Amino acid sequence: MQTIAYKTNTNNEHKKINAKQIRYKTEELLLVAQNRYKVTIQVANRAKRRKYEDIDIIDDPLNKPIIRAILEMVDEITQSEIISD
Repeated sequence: MQTIAYKTNTNNEHKKINAKQIRYKTEELLLVAQNRYKVTIQVANRAKRRKYEDIDIIDDPLNKPIIRAILEMVDEITQSEIISD
């Protein structure tokens, strides 16, 4: 099973997440979305911003901006659902 590491922005700790978890989170994001195209564009734009904000990401093949963008967006959506309940 492939494991991918990513760094959180809040406390700069490394977390490991496997490829299955990434696929699960991606599906979760697409299921919640009303418009899949808009979500895809939002993820791509966020990843592009992250790429240029964090120059050190380019050197680390395990720390992909697109993966970080997906995980951050899923966390934001699930946290807002928890807060609204």
